[in-house]
Amino acid sequence: MHVFILRYNQRIVNNFVELIFFIGKMVVSSCQTLKTLKIKVATMSYSPTLSSGFTSAKNRSVFISPQSGMCSFCTEDCAGTCELALAAILGAQTVYPMTTGNNQIASEKDYPIDFSHFNINGRVFGAQGVVENCEEATIFNVNLERSYGTFHPVKMSMPVILPALMKLNWQDYFAGAAMAGVTCIIGEDARNNDPKLKVTNGKIEEFPLLDKALNCFRQYYRGYGQIVVQCNIEDNLMGVPQIALQKYGAEAIEIKFGQAAKGTQPVKRLRDIETAIARQKLGDLVHPDPSDPAIQKAYRNGVCPNFNTYGRLPLWTEESLIAHIAKLRDWGAKNIYFKMAGYDKTDIERVLRIACKAKVDMITFDGAGGGSGYSPAKMMNEWSLPTVCLEDIVVRISTQLKEEGETLPALVMTGGFASEDQVFKGLAYGDGHMLAIGLCRAAMAAAMTGKNIGEQIKSGNVPERFKKYGSTIEEIFCDLPDLRALYGTRANDFPSGAIGVFSYLNKIAFGLRHFAALNRKFNLPLLDKSDLIPLTAEAKALMADKWFMSPR
Repeated sequence: MHVFILRYNQRIVNNFVELIFFIGKMVVSSCQTLKTLKIKVATMSYSPTLSSGFTSAKNRSVFISPQSGMCSFCTEDCAGTCELALAAILGAQTVYPMTTGNNQIASEKDYPIDFSHFNINGRVFGAQGVVENCEEATIFNVNLERSYGTFHPVKMSMPVILPALMKLNWQDYFAGAAMAGVTCIIGEDARNNDPKLKVTNGKIEEFPLLDKALNCFRQYYRGYGQIVVQCNIEDNLMGVPQIALQKYGAEAIEIKFGQAAKGTQPVKRLRDIETAIARQKLGDLVHPDPSDPAIQKAYRNGVCPNFNTYGRLPLWTEESLIAHIAKLRDWGAKNIYFKMAGYDKTDIERVLRIACKAKVDMITFDGAGGGSGYSPAKMMNEWSLPTVCLEDIVVRISTQLKEEGETLPALVMTGGFASEDQVFKGLAYGDGHMLAIGLCRAAMAAAMTGKNIGEQIKSGNVPERFKKYGSTIEEIFCDLPDLRALYGTRANDFPSGAIGVFSYLNKIAFGLRHFAALNRKFNLPLLDKSDLIPLTAEAKALMADKWFMSPR
């Protein structure tokens, strides 16, 4: 069955007869019959309709009002399948995805510009970064290693990091990062996942889950990469950075300003006043205040609103942030990281300037198109700069700062990257400023599928598509020889999910070598925008600094 995506302007194709006529012309030209033709109608709106994987909601009709996302005709006898119907029943809960938990969720918006608007250039003469002969100028001599760090150098085997995460198969996510030799980050609020967490007077005394997460990386550490503990305001107030550094031996802290799926902090509904009081005692902000006698009385009388926790917003000043970084270093932090999203351009510049002044080691900039299971659904779709636009701003500001004589931290872009062509484009668009690209959801997908398929193989239930490779993990996981070359035969017993992460990143590295050699650049700092071909007017305008038509 053929699937045609028809993008039409509803001011032109504005009734069913015209649409059928338009479809008919397509059918004739493709020599198909209407019986074998499946039609999906999409409007010219970039935003999704009120049908979403976040909520499992569906529009009843294929005819959509592009501005609202509603069905163009909404009838009184509708069974109620769209987001409006869910909101009518479930209310404020539907601001957040209803399908979170053991799932990954990402933006559904079709942005008007992304890295697909660029092709990769190629060259046939010369060789930069290697001896210019056919024996030396090979993909195997492309230098993928990167290093960063102001006071404590960190080496990575390839220009990739695994950004902050603490859900799903995080054990293999961190272990696979160590095997691949790249930096990874333990996500904020990890304390909420620890049933053995011990808190006294609002401060954490025991955090065994953090120790376990750190050790997932440490047991496979081979001199490349670093595992980092990300902290938000609640983490700071409860003493996570200090205990991570001084009790559990962490070496690095990431200060989170936001992510491109979630620019605020999450709201979580609590089931009753007892839970609300318990969360408040742990230092959470709870609204309404469960310790207020008037609220307690309202609860007993059955007229109390829902209780919700709310994560505190980061409200740093330059002075307070620099003082906090100094304290982290006093506690033993070797490296300091920032996690920044696509906020206002003035905020991006301010964070970069503070990072230069405080000698921060790395900033990860997260562009729209990424994902999180704990972000408001519409925030994932409708806020922040698309990744390529965010990178454009970061590169222009970084160029200016270098001209002013500033020493910049390592810069990383993340947000929607999954394959080697996208990694190459992100590095090339960085014009020498980008150290690495963040691969989060894609690496977690590798961790989950590697684990699941490994378990199937061990149980004797080899998936049909892999039977031609063999019947054991040693036979089927094709990059195990590369792991054995690093760790010896004990690699045969490594968790299959971690092997999956290593294998996925090995594929990224292998593909990246091909694109670098294609451009006759055998050292990654040589990559720049000349290695990209803009395909659309939007891409050309962005590269020419004419895309942002700000009224200010």
